[in-house]
Amino acid sequence: MIVLDRVSKAYRATGGRRIILDNASATFEAGHNYGILGGNGAGKSTLIRLLAGSELPDRGTIRRRGRVSFPLGFGGTFHGALSGRENAAFLARIYGAPVRATLDFVADFAELGDYFTMPVNTYSAGMRARLAFAACLAIEFDIYLIDEVTEVGDQHFRRKCAAAFRARMATADIILASHNPQTLRQYCDRAALLAGGALSLYDDVSAALGRHHRMLQEAG
Repeated sequence: MIVLDRVSKAYRATGGRRIILDNASATFEAGHNYGILGGNGAGKSTLIRLLAGSELPDRGTIRRRGRVSFPLGFGGTFHGALSGRENAAFLARIYGAPVRATLDFVADFAELGDYFTMPVNTYSAGMRARLAFAACLAIEFDIYLIDEVTEVGDQHFRRKCAAAFRARMATADIILASHNPQTLRQYCDRAALLAGGALSLYDDVSAALGRHHRMLQEAG
């Protein structure tokens, strides 16, 4: 479970402040998978980082019950001068996971070959995404936070991701930010709509998608 209590977050932007959350309160309940919806620039990635604790709110409190993953898709997860192997070993130690088992899982899942022992700053965006996905899934969390990563890779890798998701969802929850309605329907049973600093939770994904679509039409 993750609880937001009167949370505010904003950034300085050209012409003023860009508000992501404005005194928002919400509860992401355990036992459910949430899809985060929002227009371009609404702050979905920022919300994922806030939920993970990798970014702090300006005001308010975020309480986490259970082991919450680092943001899957968050570029700041890795140190570019270290190899993929070294980064995976570091994450395993930070989260108290078995190092050898973690490295074996990541090497097999990411399929980076010799690049696994090379610096991450030599990787393409797709290779970084495969490493991030593998490293996150190698460690057992109660809640996995994902930011669009399921859209990365070829068909083989996407099938592999889907199978891994199904395995993890048997014992863990996910909070997933995505523009893809099919992805949200596939993995999520609840939704959160982020717009204009407000965060609204929905018990029905289709209802949230419908509201999101109407808001996009009104804005257009």
